[in-house]
Amino acid sequence: MAEQEVKKVEAETPAAPAPAPVKTKSDVADEKIKVPPPAAAEKEKAATVADESKALAVVEKIEPAPKKISGGSIDRDVALADLEKEKRLSFIKAWEDSEKTKAENKSQKKLSDVAAWESSKKAALEAQLRKIEEKLEKQKSEYAEKMKNKVALIHKEAEEKRAMVEAKRGEELLKAEEMAAKYRATGQTPKKLLGCF
Repeated sequence: MAEQEVKKVEAETPAAPAPAPVKTKSDVADEKIKVPPPAAAEKEKAATVADESKALAVVEKIEPAPKKISGGSIDRDVALADLEKEKRLSFIKAWEDSEKTKAENKSQKKLSDVAAWESSKKAALEAQLRKIEEKLEKQKSEYAEKMKNKVALIHKEAEEKRAMVEAKRGEELLKAEEMAAKYRATGQTPKKLLGCF
């Protein structure tokens, strides 16, 4: 019902066209900056409709001018500044990626150098160990040969001593038999009796 009254009031009072204000470049820039979000515009519209139902006079709302697609030099400068900013950021990103890649490659090279150094040192130590083992094996075989020679020499000397003992025993047996034959032949008794007395 209130809407019908408002329409009647509008029909009865002719709306005078408002003079168009002269807009400068700074006004255009301000309008671009001051564009309200859609939710705020709807709230304002609802508030004006509620106010219109109470008031008898109609208040016209001035809508902001639509955005120009091909604006003046300000839009171009803003676009160029954005382009410069994007270009600078892309250069920074490329530089960052390049530096990261360089650092990664440098560390990989150093790691491979360390691995090569480690493997060469290990190989040198293993070669030295094999050389020492060969030397020890050679010394072991030489000592084993010397020991075998000493064992053979000792065995030879022992055989000689056994032969001497056997020879001496044989001589003493012969001597004892000769003395016994002599005592039998002469009839004398030996002065020493087997060392028992």
